[in-house]
Amino acid sequence: MKIHFHKYQATGNDFVLIDNRLSKLSFTTEQIKKICDRRFGIGADGLMLIEKHPTLDFNLVYFNSDGSQSLCGNGSRAAVLMAAQLGLLNTQTKFNAYDGTHEAELLNNNIVRLAMNNVTGTKKSGDDYFINTGSPHHIKMVIDLENYPVFKEGRKIRYSETYAPAGTNVNFVQLIENNTIFVRTYERGVEDETYSCGTGVTAAALAASFHGYSSPVKVKVLGGELAVDFKSGQAGTFHDIFLIGPAKMVFEGTLEL
Repeated sequence: MKIHFHKYQATGNDFVLIDNRLSKLSFTTEQIKKICDRRFGIGADGLMLIEKHPTLDFNLVYFNSDGSQSLCGNGSRAAVLMAAQLGLLNTQTKFNAYDGTHEAELLNNNIVRLAMNNVTGTKKSGDDYFINTGSPHHIKMVIDLENYPVFKEGRKIRYSETYAPAGTNVNFVQLIENNTIFVRTYERGVEDETYSCGTGVTAAALAASFHGYSSPVKVKVLGGELAVDFKSGQAGTFHDIFLIGPAKMVFEGTLEL
């Protein structure tokens, strides 16, 4: 089976995107793993299918590289750019994703401003936080993040009894000057550190607000820079949340699967 695909990246979070508006394609878990394999496939943090939706601009189906499903903030931003290139939108869009309906705006220089769903509560345990931004995230504030053992410590928290059996994503955050944070993430489903995680960056920025950081929070990740705009509510709730950052089409091709 030959599959035409596009490869996109959004601050280093990379994805295989497929136009499935004719609903001809479906993939097994093993096929998804093969497509995302960096030695035997195309190589990506996730696979996305852009499909038709009866009332919205498109439906987005996202798979992590292990075949599991979740919301992916950076993936959604990349999908908005591809949907624009497919002619499904001009600058404004409304689409369906894993956690429901999202709106987004395509700005200049392929910057995508993605509306995230409201956060209804924040859990605090010691100095750490747990925030669900469409995907679950544990947030830990650290010093000297550049040299922090992200894979080792992230994997330990991801598979801890606290989050069993489903597990969680883990974000390590360094608070730096100029209303800016530095974030590194161990991603559940990828089972490794990724260069960026959109839902994780969003959760980290919201957690930073408890340390005096104000919207919009600027975020540095290994793959570039983003921003998170939001409004705070009562008892650790947040609304009008936007993830803002660049996306780029890297290449397209055909895969023999």
